[in-house]
Amino acid sequence: MKKLRVLVLTHESLVPPESLDGYTEQQVNEWKTEYDVVTHLQGLGHEVRVLGLYDNLADLRTAISTWKPDVAFNLLQEFQGIVTYDQHIVAYLELMRQPYTGCNPRGMMLSRDKVLSKQILSYHRLPTPGFAIVRRGRHSRLSRRLKFPLFVKSATEDASLGIAQASIVEDHARLKERIDFIHDSTKTDALVEEYIEGRELYVGVCGNERLTTFPVWEMDFGTLPLAGIATRKVKWDLRYQKKHGIRTGRAGALTAADHERIGRMSRRIYRALHLSGYARMDFRLRADGSVFVLEANCNPNLANGEDFADSAASEGVGYADLLQRIVRLGLNYGAEWRLNGS
Repeated sequence: MKKLRVLVLTHESLVPPESLDGYTEQQVNEWKTEYDVVTHLQGLGHEVRVLGLYDNLADLRTAISTWKPDVAFNLLQEFQGIVTYDQHIVAYLELMRQPYTGCNPRGMMLSRDKVLSKQILSYHRLPTPGFAIVRRGRHSRLSRRLKFPLFVKSATEDASLGIAQASIVEDHARLKERIDFIHDSTKTDALVEEYIEGRELYVGVCGNERLTTFPVWEMDFGTLPLAGIATRKVKWDLRYQKKHGIRTGRAGALTAADHERIGRMSRRIYRALHLSGYARMDFRLRADGSVFVLEANCNPNLANGEDFADSAASEGVGYADLLQRIVRLGLNYGAEWRLNGS
């Protein structure tokens, strides 16, 4: 690939330093993705600029119009502090006719809306836990078809915000308590779904039209005595992970048929939700072999050493090569302004 001008977009608080010197492991973990992406793109010979954004589109417009980047490497997960607004930044990039990496606006909107995405997956007969939505400020009677234990989470927030062991509820009193907690703490609607006991599996997918799936990955919850769920501490607290031996790695004890079935399901989800660039599918595998889709994550954590990058590396796609592939997919994505011949 020729050397490119790459504009890396990130939250203003996550602009990485030039060096890791003087920072603790926990501090580095806050902006590790941004640091890894920037330094490896520079190592590939690309000219890289980082733009930290919070709420000012004028800075983005100026960077695009004056520097004229070949591609914007999108690492934004929110805008103005609102998770669901990141899709509008990508839509803005399309209006500016600026190539970008990662998912398109439609795919971001569909996958970020957990309720809508589950409705779409159900329409396509992809197995997903039974669910109901409880709107803020409203009382809702759940269908009797929903069986305890139930799992309660935010309908829109990601990164496991609001998820804890208390998210699994066994009775109506605990259910109401947890729904109220989600409403109050996240200021979002609550998604209630049947809890699926089983192994937690992840599958990375890369592509626009032609899709590549990486090996099935699994969360090992180590010594945790309670039901294994990916709480915020499990995902992001390094000391907690080390204390309990929590790690992820290639899923064992799966047959070739299991890998093929889960990979095929991942590609179906990707297409059903109109995703592009790269994404990670989250599953639960029951002891009886049945597989349930938990959710689809567009633009998942791209840090070197995390699930997505590690699963790619296990297939011989090193981190730098993975970033090159993501850039190439962004450059080749068929946005409407390209398809219309503009």
